[in-house]
This record gives sequence, C-alpha cells and structure tokens, in this order.
Amino acid sequence: MMWPLLLCSLAAAAVGAERFLYYRGRRSDMAALEEGMKAGRSAFLAALRQDGGSAAKVVLAAAEAGGPQAAQTFRLESAASMEQSRLLAHLPLLRLIVTLAPLLGLLGTVIGMIRSFRVLSAAGSAPFAVTGGVAEALVCTAFGLFAAIVALLLHSYLSQQAEAIEAETEQLANEYLASLAESGS
Repeated sequence: MMWPLLLCSLAAAAVGAERFLYYRGRRSDMAALEEGMKAGRSAFLAALRQDGGSAAKVVLAAAEAGGPQAAQTFRLESAASMEQSRLLAHLPLLRLIVTLAPLLGLLGTVIGMIRSFRVLSAAGSAPFAVTGGVAEALVCTAFGLFAAIVALLLHSYLSQQAEAIEAETEQLANEYLASLAESGS
C-alpha cells in the first residue's frame, strides 16, 4: 500500500506546486487598475490588458465589448464563472487525497497485521516474530496520515488564495459597474 500512498503524496505535491504558481500569476495590481479606471476608458483598457490577472481578465471581457450596462453585467458574470472554474481546477484532487490517504494507510496496516498474525501462527506462538511486522504495518497508517495532513494544509492554503483572487475580481467588477452607472453608459 506504500506505492499508492507515495502516488497520492506526489500528486498532492504536484497540484500544490502548480496551483501556487498559477495563483501567483493571477493576482491583479488593484491600485494600478483603479488608477486606470480614474484616468478614462482607454487608460483603463490599457491597464487591464497589461495586468493579466484574473480580475483584469474578467473585467476586460466586458469592457472591451462595451454596450449597455446590463449586457456588460452578464459578460462579467460569465467571465467570472469561467475564471472561477479555472481557479478551482485540481483542488478536488487534493480533497480526494485528504480522504483517500488515511484509508489507504489503514488498509496497509490491516494487510500488514494479517501477515503478522500468519507469521505468529506459523512461528508456533513466538510473540517476538510478530513485532517487526506490526511496526511495519503501522508505518502505512503513519504515512497515510502524513499524506492526508499535507494535502489538507495545501487544500486550505490554496482555497484561501483562490478566494482572495475571487474577492479581487468581484471588487474590480463592482467598481467597474459603479463607474458605468455614474457615467450613464
């Protein structure tokens, strides 16, 4: 059972590294975007294109298309939904590992205990013949718990990062819609 546990650990590490790098590139410079919004439409569009973060990408989808505020609101919601699905990609795998790793560890322990008791019955009731097998079996549980704890911590951290990016996106979208309402567009 150690091979599946090792695979779970490697998958958690890969998802963690990929999501960490992805989220780092999805943060927007909110101050620069707000300055661009105050400077006018063309400066705001330029700031959105240059930023490249999630918030800028979502608002850019509506701002470039223009049109009535209601239409832009729908474009914002659609772009935000797509961006949210990209932000949350691969996080369900971490949730799966959090649940699966301890179960695999326990299964490995049960299999190891069964083997140990077979050794005990074959060794003619020599209890010392079992202790090595029991210790080896418990390693599975420990490794499974360790993999689950690491995956849980990664999932928690990455979920917080995704929520922060989503909050930035919502803030910028609301500010953009408010500026549209003020300008009467």
